[in-house]
Amino acid sequence: MRIVRTDCEIDTPRIDEEIRRDGHELLLLPHAIPEARLIEALAEADILLACYTPVTEKAIATATRLRGIVKYGVGIDAIDIAAARRRGITVVNIPTYAEQTVAEAAFALIIALARRLPDLHRHMQQHGWAWPEPAWIGSDIAGQTVGIVGLGRIGRSLARMAGCGFRARVVAYDPFVSAADMEALGVVKLDTLDDLMAAADAVAVLAVLDSTTRGMIGARELALMKPTAILVNVSRGAIVDESALVEALLEHRIAGAGLDVFDNEPLARKGHPLSDLYGMPNVILTPHLAFYTRQAMARLEHETLERCRELLNGDPVRIRSTDSRLAGQANVRYAPAS
Repeated sequence: MRIVRTDCEIDTPRIDEEIRRDGHELLLLPHAIPEARLIEALAEADILLACYTPVTEKAIATATRLRGIVKYGVGIDAIDIAAARRRGITVVNIPTYAEQTVAEAAFALIIALARRLPDLHRHMQQHGWAWPEPAWIGSDIAGQTVGIVGLGRIGRSLARMAGCGFRARVVAYDPFVSAADMEALGVVKLDTLDDLMAAADAVAVLAVLDSTTRGMIGARELALMKPTAILVNVSRGAIVDESALVEALLEHRIAGAGLDVFDNEPLARKGHPLSDLYGMPNVILTPHLAFYTRQAMARLEHETLERCRELLNGDPVRIRSTDSRLAGQANVRYAPAS
């Protein structure tokens, strides 16, 4: 069988070694490969492993042997799922491998910004010491309000850390989770995003990117935030109007931001719409690596290989996701993780 893996900059040695050991041909393609090159690679492919590279309708239409697309990650917004379904191509993701991991990264950004750690670190490196003066004063987490946009698995992990672990008040906006279910998690449900943006001392963006969430946090929503509040995004850059966020930060209308994801990746110091974020003392930038720990990568590789083998053997493919876009596929078994 021929297996194509895009985004080969992501190091997955176990996946690559075991595919080859099982006797399959493995073709590795780089991130942001031109569509024409992807189409050429998929012409004789049986399985596509994709992460960030867009899998377009045109690429799917010409992949006559393709059995399945395995997103080795969570978000499926880069895959034209409707086109795959029309061709009877199974689409599956790996939704649970890093839920705790990404929540930890989000909370690390919240703590670092609340306690002014990046700014203090720079000052110590340049001057050797800092005395307790107003320029360095931070904020507790305990007693503050952490607002979560999207209370899925990652959001629930973050809620537990902030509420049970640090005694913050946790509120959430998620139209698909009931107030009773949130209450059982120690979370207060807010009925509108506006209410959350106005109430929170830290806003964590953890929603899935789809047609309803793209650009959902724009200039108007950012204007509702407290001037002392921070925004953290570890989900997808396109959920936030990034130009409006840059403007809010430049004008000091919010206190800071921690960003691991961007609509146009990779980021760059020059010539990128978000280049102004570099050097801002109240901004932490990380390169879409909130998921990247030894433990999470081991889980990702294990589950990706399981899904590949199911496809190659003709077995029902396990769908662990509750994302409605993956529902109703043939030759799958829906067994969402608890």
